Order: sequence, then C-alpha cells, then structure tokens
Amino acid sequence: MKLWGGRFEKGTDKLVDDFNSSIRFDCRMYRQDILGSIAHSNMLGKCGIISMEESTLIQNTLKDILDDIEAGKIEFEVDAEDIHMNVEKILISRIGDTGKKLHTGRSRNDQVALDIRMYLRDEIKVISEMLLSLENTILNISEANTATILPGYTHLQRAQPITFAHHMMAYFEMFKRDFMRLGDCCSRMNILPLGSGALAGTTYPLDRYMVAEELGFNDITPNSLDGVSDRDFAIELASCLSILMMHVSRLSEEIILWSSHEFGFIELDDAYSTGSSIMPQKKNPDVAELARGKTGRVYGSLMTLLTVMKSLPLAYNKDMQEDKEAIFDAVDTVKMCLPVFSNMLATMKLRKANMYKAARGGFTNATDIADYLVKKGIPFRSAHEIIGKMVLYCIEKNKAIDEMSLEEFRSFSDKIKEDVYTEISLEKCVSGRNLPGGPAAETVLMAIQKARDYINSFK
Repeated sequence: MKLWGGRFEKGTDKLVDDFNSSIRFDCRMYRQDILGSIAHSNMLGKCGIISMEESTLIQNTLKDILDDIEAGKIEFEVDAEDIHMNVEKILISRIGDTGKKLHTGRSRNDQVALDIRMYLRDEIKVISEMLLSLENTILNISEANTATILPGYTHLQRAQPITFAHHMMAYFEMFKRDFMRLGDCCSRMNILPLGSGALAGTTYPLDRYMVAEELGFNDITPNSLDGVSDRDFAIELASCLSILMMHVSRLSEEIILWSSHEFGFIELDDAYSTGSSIMPQKKNPDVAELARGKTGRVYGSLMTLLTVMKSLPLAYNKDMQEDKEAIFDAVDTVKMCLPVFSNMLATMKLRKANMYKAARGGFTNATDIADYLVKKGIPFRSAHEIIGKMVLYCIEKNKAIDEMSLEEFRSFSDKIKEDVYTEISLEKCVSGRNLPGGPAAETVLMAIQKARDYINSFK
C-alpha cells in the first residue's frame, strides 16, 4: 500500500511503479535520510508537536533501522518508490501509528532536498581529501625535479626551457583552484531546506534553526519555494567536477604524449600500464587515456542537470528525480579517477636526458639570445629579426644555436662576444628567470613550500 494512496481508487500500474521508482539509485542516501529524520523527530518532540516519548521511540527505531541497513538485513522495495518512503514504511511496520507521525510538518520535496545536500556535502569532503593527496604527489615530484630541464611548449611547439618542477607546479595551481571551488560550492550547498514543506512551508511551529544546527548546516533557506525547487547546488558541483576533470584530462594528455617514443620523456610503471593482445612490444598508458575519456562522462552529467532544470516552473517537478543519477555518476567517476591517477604519477620514471636533449634541440634559447642583444643596446624588435635569421641559418646547417662558432655568431651581429655561450646555456636560461612565478629553482622551491603550507593547513 502506498503511503500517499488515500486519494486513489486503484493502484498504479506495475510499469508505472518501475518507471516512477528511484530506490535503485537513491538508496545510497539512506544514512542521510535517516539522520535527517532523527533530527526532524527530535525537533518535533522538543517543539511539542509530538510527545517526547513518541519522538524518542521514533529516533531509537530509526537508529535500529540504520544499523540493520548497514548490516545488510534490509532489502528495499521498488513499490515504495524511494529511500524516503522505504525508511518510513519500515518505521511504521515496527512501531505502528507512532511511526506515521514522523512526517508531520515536512514533505518529500523538502526531505529529498535535505538528503541530497547532506549526501553531496559528504562526498565533497571525500573528493577534497583525494585532491589534497594528488596535490601532495605533485609537490613530491616537483621537489625532486627543480633542476630537471625540459622544453616548455606553446602550440605544441618547443618554446623555452623550463624545469619539470615548474611544469608540474602549474597543475598544482589548477588543482588548488579546484579544491577551493569545491569548498565554495559546499558553503553554498550547506543551507537547510527542511521546513520548506511541499512548497509553502507549514503551519506547525517548527524550529528550523535547531535542525540546521543538529545536522551541521550553516543556515536555513529563506524561501520555501526556492528551498524545494532548485538544484543549482548540484549543478554547481557538477561544474566544479567538470573543471577538475578537465585539468586531469590535460595532464593525462601530456602523460600520453610524454610516454610515447616520439617524446620519450617518461616511462609509466608496469602496474599502471597495459599491453596489447596482438602487439607484444606495446605498453599503453590506459590509466591516462581512461581519465581523459571519463572527463566527457562528467561533462555529460553537467549537461544532463542543466537540461533537466532549464524549463521547470516553480516549485517541485518529478523531472528533478533525474538529478540524482547524473550527479551521483559524476561524483563516482571523479572518485574512481583521482586515486589511480595520483598513483600513476607517483610511480612514473622520468627520462631526464631525453628531456634535456629536447630542450637543447628546439631553439628554446632563441629568446635568450635576443635578450642578450637587447642588453648590448640593440632594440628588441631588431634583435628579434636578427635571431630569426640565426635560427633559419641553424636549420639549414642542421645545428643547435649553441653549436655555432663565435665567428658564425658574429656574422649576425658584432655585439656578440665570448660570453654568449654562458648566457644562452639552458641552465642560465632557466636560472635567470627568477621573478616570482618563474622556473628558477629558488623560485619554484619557494612556491613548493608555500603550497605545502597550504595543504598542511587542512590537516
């Protein structure tokens, strides 16, 4: 029997029951649903809406139900539709009419809005901890490679020499912003909707602030319509997770490129690679490729949520049931990706000689020679033109710039002296860029220490 069936003369069709039911996916919110109901029942008793004896019985029975669920003793029913009705049905079966008093002063509309906020709040904490672990891995890699030179790229063309530490710290900054976005998202999510009722609140003298404090919410929703009818907090979380996965995907793409024979900058550990069923020589970067591919899946969840909500009139509509599978899948996907991705990074080996050779062979020090001429009094644009011709000459002669003789150098400008070889060495090119934010070792080490202080502030 449906708990809402009084107005109906016959039961719903079996196909409708299956179509309408959400228990197969919202059952994961059982803990949040029960904790929310315990807080609601406690408030009902203390506000005198039900007796304290009834409130205590309801709370104790709900705690028993929670224990039984976690012990695997309870099987949810499809015809009870969702986790909220399942829990209430079990409660009533155990304590009779007293159990029917739990739903006093609330609706499933504000109940589900409460449950999903609580559930996602918990999941944000888990993902944030995973992000801190990934960031710590990046810091460890960076700290060990402040002198490991490789080419920095623009347009996927070798541009200027940097260090591997500097490159990885760029991703630290991206993941740090992802961490901060999750915190901001959680602060806006952490507002109690319970007490909004179906859409217009209730005539019962509820103490919403009491429930908010018990459940760890920062405030209550100030408008009952808004409290039950928006899912912008889920959309915002999906957006944050999409941006996070975009960053994971970008680093994955570089891992894939670096591990190829064409680059040869890294070798992935056997435990985080796969082979081919037909080509015995293959070592495939499947972890990075899957992380890159699963990014699209998280994007899909964001688009699902935006599409579900884009044309809904106030207040609650059944379409909003579709919010859960989308945001749950986004959360699950990110939680699956982050630990294995972090371990893949921690175990990869760097081929430093190949990195250095690539930095040397791509005219990455051309800008530094131009700067050298500027310091000798030549205008930058003139110096730029001179070095452009120098690069063209080296391409024709199949040599690196620093392989030219002093005589060859001076054929382009008589301002060039013997000190040019020191000034354009890769080491000098990197160490000379010691402005805050630059790749010089001392600058990167300062950034690493600042980053560690940031991470430690959350421990």
